[in-house]
Amino acid sequence: MYAIIETGGKQYKVSEGDVIDVEKLEGDAGAEITFDKILAVSDGTLRVADEAKGATVKGSIVEQGRGKKIIVYRFKAKSGYHKKKGHRQAYTRVKIDSIAL
Repeated sequence: MYAIIETGGKQYKVSEGDVIDVEKLEGDAGAEITFDKILAVSDGTLRVADEAKGATVKGSIVEQGRGKKIIVYRFKAKSGYHKKKGHRQAYTRVKIDSIAL
């Protein structure tokens, strides 16, 4: 059984037991999460849109973290303009506990 969920503006295909990194969600490690935007569910037959409305996907937060640093460097030739910035994107690691129709 798998489901396609949307969180943080991105879509993820998940099954029970999967561990995924999503955009930062509120909560501490061990907290339960219920995903409310479920786009499709399959248990042999694919259910989409209105047919997938009654489905629930529950998970638990494994950890809160920050990704690898990326360097953003802006430069304009011949004008002496340089700007260097670093960025680390925050993420939440979630373990999918259950998918129910």
